[in-house]
Amino acid sequence: MSAINIRRDVSDKFYRYKMPAIISKIEGKGNGIKTAIPNMSDIAKALSRPTTYPTKYFGCELGAQVTCNAETDRYIVNGAHDAAKLQSTLDGFIDKFVLCPSCKNPETDLIITKDEYIYRDCKACGANGPCDMRHKLTTFILKNPPAQPKKTKKSKSGKGMPTPPDTGSGGDDETADVAAFMDAEAAAAAALPVKDLGDDDDDWAVDTSAEAVAARMKELAVGGAVAKLTEADEDDESDDPLEQLAEYITTHTDATDEEIQTAARNLDIRSDKACAVLAQVLFNADVLTQKQIPARAALLAKFCKNEKAQKSLLGGIERLVGVSYRDELMAKVPVILKALYDEDLVDEEVFLAWGEKPSKKFVDRKISKEIREKAEPFLAWLREAEEDEDSEEEESD
Repeated sequence: MSAINIRRDVSDKFYRYKMPAIISKIEGKGNGIKTAIPNMSDIAKALSRPTTYPTKYFGCELGAQVTCNAETDRYIVNGAHDAAKLQSTLDGFIDKFVLCPSCKNPETDLIITKDEYIYRDCKACGANGPCDMRHKLTTFILKNPPAQPKKTKKSKSGKGMPTPPDTGSGGDDETADVAAFMDAEAAAAAALPVKDLGDDDDDWAVDTSAEAVAARMKELAVGGAVAKLTEADEDDESDDPLEQLAEYITTHTDATDEEIQTAARNLDIRSDKACAVLAQVLFNADVLTQKQIPARAALLAKFCKNEKAQKSLLGGIERLVGVSYRDELMAKVPVILKALYDEDLVDEEVFLAWGEKPSKKFVDRKISKEIREKAEPFLAWLREAEEDEDSEEEESD
């Protein structure tokens, strides 16, 4: 079986990363014609990916149904596809789901975060780059996650336990050699210097007293919001991740969308809670005049992936309008909500469910009620549009 470079744009014959060239076997005829790939499992093994991933990728890219049978090692793509076409399509899979986006090395593992983002974790350069979550294959990967790499246990010193020397002999001599080896290791461990932590290490600690936390929260425009969002997490007395994310964004005004997304992921912040913070640190009193919502729509779309996140985004808008910039923005609530709607950040059903009754989750119930009253022209417009659409469907039926 001929082997080719995993990166076909590399012509170096000494390139170490190889994979088998795709074998295409067309079977059947007419409407029942299909293409079997006999060496699909060998290719997937070379790429360190489950065999179903590249097979499903073929289906997504070629618009064809696929069949994956691990028991019989049979992987089929409907339709007639020659080896050259499949190999070219596989290059796309390798680029999007195998190669490190930083060093272009194929030694990567797919990592799925709690927020259901897929990252390529490079074992060569240490980079951690995201996959394109807009591709249809990501939905399949999230439902069928790869086996995570096993982590070897380490001793407290950070190094694995040494292996006793193999003497090649048996009996009492071997036992004595092993015992002597273990005694030497114990003596070496006892001789290691013990670090005196003393009082100097206090400089590394973060003051988590009520006064210190209050002082830090006061510096941030979203302090009240963070406090609201973390009322249910009172058992966590460490620095609040939401506060840290807000501080990062306000102090790194030139941070890219990817950098903000990485910061949220490193702080282990769920998408829904991140949305509430982003609405308050990204926007201000000029949210409409400066068209801030369209400008940051791409970033917000990465977090507003479900109904819960969209509701939290609206909660952040409630605090922005009802607390931070009440005088400037309260009367402009319908226009702000329309901007969110135009950018597809919040679904129509979520808007209507949000407008049904006030909530005190993000602001006082009185303020929440006032905001919904101001939003009524927009909500009425949505309801009317929905009714018109239903009428049109009935007429067409």
